[in-house]
Amino acid sequence: MTEPMTEPMTQAQRRHQVVVIGSGFGGLFGAKALKRSDVDVTMIAKTTHHLFQPLLYQVATGILSEGEIAPPTREVLARQKNTRVLLGEVTDIDLATQTVTSHVLGRETVTPYDSLIVAAGSSQSYFGNDQFAEFAPGMKSIDDALELRGRIFGAFELAELGAMRGEDVDALLTFVVIGAGPTGVEMAGQIAELSRRTLDRDFRAINSREARVVLVDAAGQVLPPFGAELGVKTKRALEKLGVEVKLGAMVTNVDENGLEVKLKDGSFERIEAVTKMWAAGVQANGLTRTLSEQTGAPLDRAGRIGVNSDLTLPGHPEVFVVGDMIDLDHLPGVAQVAIQGAKYAAKAIDRRLEGKPPQQPFKYFDKGSLATISRFRAVALIGRFRLTGVIAWLLWLGVHILYLTGFKNRVTAVLHWAVSFVGRGRQERTATEQQIFGRLALDRLDHGAADLVSPPSAEQVAAQEKRRAELEAIAVEEARLTDSGARGVPAD
Repeated sequence: MTEPMTEPMTQAQRRHQVVVIGSGFGGLFGAKALKRSDVDVTMIAKTTHHLFQPLLYQVATGILSEGEIAPPTREVLARQKNTRVLLGEVTDIDLATQTVTSHVLGRETVTPYDSLIVAAGSSQSYFGNDQFAEFAPGMKSIDDALELRGRIFGAFELAELGAMRGEDVDALLTFVVIGAGPTGVEMAGQIAELSRRTLDRDFRAINSREARVVLVDAAGQVLPPFGAELGVKTKRALEKLGVEVKLGAMVTNVDENGLEVKLKDGSFERIEAVTKMWAAGVQANGLTRTLSEQTGAPLDRAGRIGVNSDLTLPGHPEVFVVGDMIDLDHLPGVAQVAIQGAKYAAKAIDRRLEGKPPQQPFKYFDKGSLATISRFRAVALIGRFRLTGVIAWLLWLGVHILYLTGFKNRVTAVLHWAVSFVGRGRQERTATEQQIFGRLALDRLDHGAADLVSPPSAEQVAAQEKRRAELEAIAVEEARLTDSGARGVPAD
């Protein structure tokens, strides 16, 4: 590992230093809220993009490209002169010295702060069965979505080959989504539409319309946060699409070729399926444990940390925690909680620097919940109003266009939606072996991608310089042939 690099404090950096951890909704909106503040902002994130996570399932099913929902963070913040972006995964926060330590490919960086906004989000939870992840990827990152795209479209390709040879391809044409929350419902609905509408004329040896899509959840209803009424309507809509909904079915084992579920009557059922995806739970970023050990703040079962009513940590008013990482007033793990919390934290920092009294305790304004089932079908819960069908779908469409980052992304997303929802096509169907197996290959390295990177040796440097001279000589000769008109002329 290289020596840690501590951020130097130049004269231009003497202002109040705010460090923002994470480039998701909380991190991005927190940084943007400080645009006109008399502070210097440093955003540290383990990816170079801001991810619009609610649309990941559309990347996985070929509707949108990854760029449309994940614009570069640097581009988004390019005009915000008081903000810089650093790539790195934060591995430690030292509250005593007020520093943040991050790593990327073996390089360590230590960044000091005066105020800190922790918005590192959450990851997939397998409820203590992390071994399931090998065969049932989650849906939390661009890598996850691209891997699932490769697995879904690859399953149809392999089924076509197997059917031509007379093999049983039922397991290849069975897709299981574990978790009946919004992500699971949206994923199951889109796979059903993909198989029955988009691909129904593409294959010769198989009938894609006969693909089996199964939605599994240990809970007793679909979409519990939406209430019983919308849960029942969503279940009926999914079944009308051809999705099998298995409730009260707890996953007990997952392997390469299928999974096992335990039903409410105590019996077990085996589902043979090559393609599985996990959308059954989340856990807060592990930084909450680091903060809990230093402050004594409690953690709940999902790893979320208890914070004060102003989103600060006990005994540390300079540290704000927002979004999926907090346990406060039963707040849901949705984008609006992160956005509103980050804006509240930024305003609190401003008020302190201006010598103003603190704000009232943080209060979340619930703008409602939305989930799509298929094209022209969605459910919406807005206050006491419960909407379904086309009206809810149009509302979902408008909200997502509004919150997509960047005019260009909004335009291209609308065009792709028109192609997919009005027509049959899906433009983003490219899938590669690297997408499917890259994560598994990296997981087998002791230190992940860092094991693939090392400083060049003296011999490698010498070989590189020799090769450089060869390439320069080739370039000179190519230019001479063109300038002299010698191409296509027989040599003497």
